[in-house]
Amino acid sequence: MRSILKREVKNYIKNPLLWLGIIIGVFMVFQNVSPYLNIHYLREGETIVNDYPQSYRDGDVFDGYVSTEKELRREMWEERIKEVLASEFEMDNEEARSVIEEMKGMNLKTACDHLEGYGFYNAYYEYENTAYHKGTREEINSYISEKLENRAFSYYFSRKFADFAGLFMGFFATVLLSVLFMQDTRRNTYELLHTKPVSAGKYLSGKVGGGFSVCLIICAVLNLIFFGICLVSTRNRGFEVHLMDFLLASCFYILPNMLMIVSVYSLISLLFKSPLPAVPLLFLYIVYSNMGSRNAEGIYGYYGRPLAIMVRFPGGFFDTAPPPMALLNQSFLILAAICIIFLSMQIWKRRRVY
Repeated sequence: MRSILKREVKNYIKNPLLWLGIIIGVFMVFQNVSPYLNIHYLREGETIVNDYPQSYRDGDVFDGYVSTEKELRREMWEERIKEVLASEFEMDNEEARSVIEEMKGMNLKTACDHLEGYGFYNAYYEYENTAYHKGTREEINSYISEKLENRAFSYYFSRKFADFAGLFMGFFATVLLSVLFMQDTRRNTYELLHTKPVSAGKYLSGKVGGGFSVCLIICAVLNLIFFGICLVSTRNRGFEVHLMDFLLASCFYILPNMLMIVSVYSLISLLFKSPLPAVPLLFLYIVYSNMGSRNAEGIYGYYGRPLAIMVRFPGGFFDTAPPPMALLNQSFLILAAICIIFLSMQIWKRRRVY
């Protein structure tokens, strides 16, 4: 087992395409997380100028937006509804105000249903646009201070890192690991391996362990690079940055996905005597994992999917949260990967020549 694992790791490390892929990955992830490195307390007289609207569903603190409190958000939403009723539904101010008064005391869902009676079907979308609003210098500084009171800056940054690094790692591992079983599934080699005194457990543990170790090395390199970037970028801002936040985010939200990808390659390679059929299957798996869905209230968004090999963190920087049941899903993912590996061992044993 150990010799097989070492051989696979050495083969990959010697391949310049691995390091080229890491360089591309660093560039891609940095392009996505770099705006969060600009977050800082505003100095006296400093403002953030942009052409974005006063309230914006995708606003973030580096653009000068802060999350809107519940009561203010309802007021802003009702004001926006009144404007739309006047401009698009040709109601006068008195009629629009009357509709708003009818909604007093209703919860959001009931109010949206009530507006549908007037032909207004995108009221909830208007509510989503009030999630963040442009803040003053005092509001922005207070918002940052409140969010960092009990959490380090790296706690939030590591989640955004895990989001985009996990996306890159999923595609990169699918391409990179396609050759993991390529040599061994060639006809002559495959038949020869089954005549050797190597057990299915040792062989597959070595192969899967080698592929997973390569993913672990890539992930470790990305962690160290972005920990360093985050540390240097925020050193004069009074923000706390901990390497452990990056490591935990990677262990929880990236590595189980890599184990699943390696296990799928092991099963498909032994089932079809070629790893190539696994490539389109895994790309479809990634697409499935990234698809949005509707929650119980019918609201469309990213809520995660069963056994998904991607964990995304949409939303504002300080409001990022894993999808519901994400950690439980990752646990099931590990269990499913182990079951797939044991199934692969059974396939190997059945085709063994004694």
